[in-house]
Amino acid sequence: MSQLNYKAAVDLREKVAQLPTRPGVYLYKDAQGKVLYVGKAKNLRSRVRSYFNEDRLAEVKTGSLISEARDIDFIQVDNNKEALALENNLIKQYKPRFNVLLRDDKTYPYVKLTNEKYPRVYVTRRILRDGAGYYGPYFPGNLAHRLVHFIHRHFKVPSCKLDLNRAYTHPCLQYHIHRCLGPCTLGLTTDELYAAAVRDVRLFLEGRHRDLAHQLEQRMQLAADEMRFEEAASLRNLITTVREMEQRQKMAAVEGEDIDIFAYHAEPPLVAVNLFHLRNGKIVDRREFFWEDQEDFHPSEFFEALLKQVYLNSKYVPGTIHVPADFEQREELEEFLSDLRGRKVEIVTPHRGSKKALLSLVETNAKHSFDQRFRVLKPSSNAIEGALQDALNLAEPPRRIECFDISHIQGTDKVASMVVWEDGRMKKSDYRKFIIRTVVGNDDFASMREVITRRYSKLQEEKKPFPGLVLVDGGLGQLHAAAEALEAIGITYQPLASIAKREEWIYVYGQEDEPIILDKFSPILHLVQMIRDEAHRFAVTFHRTRRNAQRLTSELHEVPGIGPKTVEKLLRTFGSLERVRQASSEELIKAVGAAATHKLAAYFAANPGSPLVRIATELQTSEQPG
Repeated sequence: MSQLNYKAAVDLREKVAQLPTRPGVYLYKDAQGKVLYVGKAKNLRSRVRSYFNEDRLAEVKTGSLISEARDIDFIQVDNNKEALALENNLIKQYKPRFNVLLRDDKTYPYVKLTNEKYPRVYVTRRILRDGAGYYGPYFPGNLAHRLVHFIHRHFKVPSCKLDLNRAYTHPCLQYHIHRCLGPCTLGLTTDELYAAAVRDVRLFLEGRHRDLAHQLEQRMQLAADEMRFEEAASLRNLITTVREMEQRQKMAAVEGEDIDIFAYHAEPPLVAVNLFHLRNGKIVDRREFFWEDQEDFHPSEFFEALLKQVYLNSKYVPGTIHVPADFEQREELEEFLSDLRGRKVEIVTPHRGSKKALLSLVETNAKHSFDQRFRVLKPSSNAIEGALQDALNLAEPPRRIECFDISHIQGTDKVASMVVWEDGRMKKSDYRKFIIRTVVGNDDFASMREVITRRYSKLQEEKKPFPGLVLVDGGLGQLHAAAEALEAIGITYQPLASIAKREEWIYVYGQEDEPIILDKFSPILHLVQMIRDEAHRFAVTFHRTRRNAQRLTSELHEVPGIGPKTVEKLLRTFGSLERVRQASSEELIKAVGAAATHKLAAYFAANPGSPLVRIATELQTSEQPG
């Protein structure tokens, strides 16, 4: 140990001796005051002192922590429950390097009912303090999207992004296919009708199916009495559906218990964890977690930390949690989660029987996840699409992605590219190039609007299917420009996202306040980056070729005696200024003949700044006697 580290360790030991013997949270900090590790303890002094035992210092993780730490801070609390909650909040706040941090490419969605004049429903993965109603979490992940589709179809409350504070001249397609009441256009609905639909949606999402059915029956009877028989029939069908959902809910409640099962596969420092959700006795979904920095992997400590991060801020806690290893604070965590749930929660480690068999099943899946993530096994296209759907919170797996990029130099020679990813690979036959026609100056947003409008207006006219996802290179400005273009041609439900270069954050339209921040090792992030980079490469290549061709064309037209047909031959043969620059005199004679080549040589000899001056030199040299 160096003299500096030795002195720092002595200083830390002296501070440890001053810690209270009460419950609390301790924070190790480096020389710059950055938090390295957060922990909790029933007895702060005893717990922190244990880090300086020779056995603990011999561990890679603890030894590294103590060698880097220069200070210890603490927060004393009244009891262990407060310490548990505070520890979890501080870990989420500081994301200390030496803590086990929850890294997850998948979070579970909620259904959000907004708080505005005309409320709308969305699928979201983040709860905000914005006055909206949040319902969930739902798993499997596509259940939230299915519920929102049900709401569109039966209650006609939309998910669109239109500004409903202003009136539009005509409604979008969703109104015409009876999935929206049309609050955007005057005369299509009333405030009372829309408010009634929102009340129905709230009852539905709260699971109050009996109350909802009762209200629907009253409205059905009123519609029948007023001889609005079509409306009455529609309400009757909806009542039948709601009653069926109520019965299924009752049956599911007695079929089985809710259990979460954790298992892992570790080859330190690499760790893969699978979490299986059993609801009502059935496996409904699974979740994957990955780490690349667990040199000292101890299952007991690891799962103690992981369970805190998974459940302490969760809106739903199952009755039973299966873990592959017991840990020191199990009883404390059980008590805390029981209070959070309002009913008893058990954390158990199965050793035999059907529960052990389920744990083994999850272990097998964790091994498979480990291989796919760290041994770079090629997943199927369906698996890729499903992972994209989960990571980007899309309603459907995106079988096809169309990605756009803009390229220019200070607003000149503006072009755009569109590349296509389909069924797990790039589809080069569907790539498209665009020359920006209407935009003056350096305006990437206007250029993006033009390209998106041209591409999807054409698809509309030809009645061809739209992609599962439109991806644009850039941040929120490019995303909103693309959204404005789609809205202008009446497309309001097209999945749309952008990837910002600096942070590599992914913004999904409609969820801009919750950007998707994937782990830098995430295969999904790598895939989106690869598609974006391919669009950029294709755009830059097209821009360079076009710029060179324009420079060559403008220069060739100035050559006396060279007409448009000869210029066209040169461009067709060589394609770019760079290619002409590299061409020999023999190649030029073969392309356009000796007379035209001599005219070119004479012109460029008189203009030594020209990039083609080498051709004149070659010709003069070749004409001298040998």
